[in-house]
Amino acid sequence: MPVATARHILVDTEEECNNLKGQIEGGADFGEVAKEHSKCPSGQAGGNLGEFGPGQMVPEFDTVVFSEEVNKVHGPVRTQFGFHLIEITSRTEIDLA
Repeated sequence: MPVATARHILVDTEEECNNLKGQIEGGADFGEVAKEHSKCPSGQAGGNLGEFGPGQMVPEFDTVVFSEEVNKVHGPVRTQFGFHLIEITSRTEIDLA
């Protein structure tokens, strides 16, 4: 079973999401941008969501976290909460046997 850790930034508009992604790609620190702009309470922790498995996040979020490249900023990803930038910080397979 896969387990991942990720950080995210949640904002209201796709435009704002793209602007923040550009800042991060230009060298801005993901955690600092999250603290300043994210609407999610996790923003105060630099957007850190901790460790989670498939099905613990909304489907659109899960799809990115469990299929896209690790250590890269993905987005904008639209969910019912708004627009996210997602950075997958790790992903591993756990043997439950």
